[in-house]
Amino acid sequence: AIRLAGGRSRCEGRVELEQEGTWGTVCDDGWDIPDAHVVCRQLRCGHAVGAPGGAAFGRGRGPILRDEVGCQGHERHLWECPAAAAEEHDCSHKEDAGVVCSEHQAWRLSGGRDGCAGRVEVFFQGTWSTVCDSTWYKLEAAVLCRTLGCGNALRRPSFSHTLPGKMLYQCDSPQPSLAQCRWIFNKSAPCHQSRAAGVICNGTGS
Repeated sequence: AIRLAGGRSRCEGRVELEQEGTWGTVCDDGWDIPDAHVVCRQLRCGHAVGAPGGAAFGRGRGPILRDEVGCQGHERHLWECPAAAAEEHDCSHKEDAGVVCSEHQAWRLSGGRDGCAGRVEVFFQGTWSTVCDSTWYKLEAAVLCRTLGCGNALRRPSFSHTLPGKMLYQCDSPQPSLAQCRWIFNKSAPCHQSRAAGVICNGTGS
């Protein structure tokens, strides 16, 4: 089994593996994009857009199960990649390896008075994009405010699109994040003549 921990979605975080019922981490010695590609594909998270080391997502616990991982990038599982034997490593948890996959989504609000107000921007496939307001209703705004720890949505102002991509979200029920609603990326028809969605939440953020 494999999972990502400490990230902002299931497609970003510290790489953790399970061996004989115990979860452990991977050392960042030799850790690179081909290794991260295998992890992202195994988790159905697209391809890797980052392979940070140095415990970028916090230090894990338990044994360090893999070191000097050397994937080509086409392997189906991380266990198939050559690596140093676990007992031979010279690593500590400050060297835990991480990945950022293309299907990872993160959100921010920009141009407002603080981090809980402004234009909605989504990080997806390695770049920041705006969100179309054509289906940006109370439910979508409420999901985002809650995801950001910003309380409830008060207003939904519109802005102009100034970033390269466009994302469209449609939520049928309250979800823990917008990534669990239906979404479409860079399809022109649903976003035609739309403006960029914004939200003002009743909380305050940095």
